Amino acid sequence: MQKIAVIGAGLMGHGIAQIFAVNGHEVTLVDLDENILEYAIRGIRKNLELMAEHDVIATEDIDAAIDRVTTTTNMEKGVDGADFVLEAVVENLEVKQDLFMNLDRICPPSTILASNTSVISITEIAQKSLYKQRIVGTHFWNPPHLIPLVEVVPGDKTAKETVETTYQLLLDVGKHPVKVKKDVPGFVANRLQHALWREAISIVENGIADAATVDECIKFGFGLRLPALGPMENADMVGNDLVLAIHDYILEHIESSGDPSPLLREKVANGELGFKSGQGFQQWSEEKAELSRNNLQQYLLKVVKDM
Repeated sequence: MQKIAVIGAGLMGHGIAQIFAVNGHEVTLVDLDENILEYAIRGIRKNLELMAEHDVIATEDIDAAIDRVTTTTNMEKGVDGADFVLEAVVENLEVKQDLFMNLDRICPPSTILASNTSVISITEIAQKSLYKQRIVGTHFWNPPHLIPLVEVVPGDKTAKETVETTYQLLLDVGKHPVKVKKDVPGFVANRLQHALWREAISIVENGIADAATVDECIKFGFGLRLPALGPMENADMVGNDLVLAIHDYILEHIESSGDPSPLLREKVANGELGFKSGQGFQQWSEEKAELSRNNLQQYLLKVVKDM
């Protein structure tokens, strides 16, 4: 089994470390803050215990998986001997560029260096590094231990072998990797997701429906079929002539602004941040917010169990 190093032990980092550890890899989890590392190990155990309760993994496998995770605040020690290094640090281009420049310096050229960025160009992240051919994007989705998708994104200089090796590694640990052909901001899934987010916010902003109704239209409408029928397959199913006819009429009426919604800016300026503040597009008590989180977790656990 390959040795894995994960840089950044926050929500995404420790979830990613968990994936590799459960599948037999020795993992070193690196973070500057010892308290975050301690919290990460507790988080991994909590995740695994919940998965065991839902028969996603065996209870007897929990301790063995946790034993495969080593923590350190020392970067060079953490990546020593690693075959695959994955960063999950703050979503800031300069921070990532400097981190990869440092990793590029201390890791042998054979080590693959991967970024969990959700939107930033892999080409830009690799800009300060010498061995750009071994740098690749691996965009996991939150929560990473439950959502199968990982987007594998090559930068302009990424070697084909780097992409193939990364893709196979992700397959081997039970993920559903997809190969993105071109390095563009947001890759594939976030471009799709935020196109929907933009229209959803616009509908609320223009008084067409309230936020709860927007969500209901998705949850109880086309959202139900999305796991089985994506938009491209759906277009072919109903006929591209029908899709064209609909687009000829509706596209001029759909939100196309290149700027974030003024309503969204206003809410952020007013501290209406959603769950964390209790007010966003809707009101959220602590109990209501926790119920939403639990509903998502229970749904994803069922999906993973049935896969």
